[in-house]
Amino acid sequence: MPEEENANALSKDEVLSSILSPDQNRSRDEPVIAANISAQLSHMGLDTWSISVIRRLRDAIGRIRPERIIEIGGGIGHRSAWIFDLIEQDDWKPIRYDIVENGAKFGVIIHRLMTRYGAEDWTKIVVGELDSLIAETNAWSAASKSGIEVGDSPIQPLADVIIVDAKDSILANQVGQMLPLLKKGGVLFTLEPSVPAGDIDKNDEKGMARVEGFNSWINLIQSKTETHHIAFNPLFGGTLVAFLEK
Repeated sequence: MPEEENANALSKDEVLSSILSPDQNRSRDEPVIAANISAQLSHMGLDTWSISVIRRLRDAIGRIRPERIIEIGGGIGHRSAWIFDLIEQDDWKPIRYDIVENGAKFGVIIHRLMTRYGAEDWTKIVVGELDSLIAETNAWSAASKSGIEVGDSPIQPLADVIIVDAKDSILANQVGQMLPLLKKGGVLFTLEPSVPAGDIDKNDEKGMARVEGFNSWINLIQSKTETHHIAFNPLFGGTLVAFLEK
C-alpha cells in the first residue's frame, strides 16, 4: 500500500483526508462498460451510488492500491466495473477481490463482468446472506488457527479495502460486522444513510425500519469514534464515509 510510506509523517486522520481527496490526474468520465451497466440499472429500476461518489471511491482505491478488497452489495456490477477499470488502467492486480451479493441472478451478471476484464484468477464472487457468510468466515478462521485444514474461507478474513453497500435499515449492522475484517491500516468505505424525513406512522414497517436503521447508524458512529478515525466526504448524490482504525 503506497500510502503507508507517508503514514509515519502524517497522522492517521490526515492520511484518511488525503486518501479521500480528488485525484486530478484521473479521468472524470465514466468508463464505457460502467456506463453500459448504468443504462441497465435504469431499465431494471435499480439504484446505485452516484457517479460522484463512485469516482471519489475510485480515486481513493487508486491511492491505496490494496492487495485485498471486499465489496459487499455488488448488485449488477456497476461499482465493480469502475474498480476493474481502475485496475486495468493502472496495470496492477490485487491478490484477491471478493464481490458479495445476496442475489444469485446478479452473481451471474457480475461473473460476465469479471470474465470481460480477465479477472477470474483473483476475483471471487460470493452469493449469500452476509450474516451467514460472516459466521462461516469466523468459523473458518478459528479452525485455521487450530491447525485444521478447512479449505478456502467463504470471504477473506482480512482486507485492505472494504466497501459496504446496503439498505439504510441494515447498513450499521453490516458495517459493524465488516470492520473486524479490516487489516491494520485498511479502510472501510460506505455511503451515509439518508435522514428519515417527515412523520412516519408506526404501522409503516419500511419507514420504521429506516428510522431504526438510522438510529443504529448514529449509535455505530458514536461507538466507533473511540477506536476509528471516521471521515465524512459530502459529494453530489451522497456522503462517502471512511473508517480507519486508530
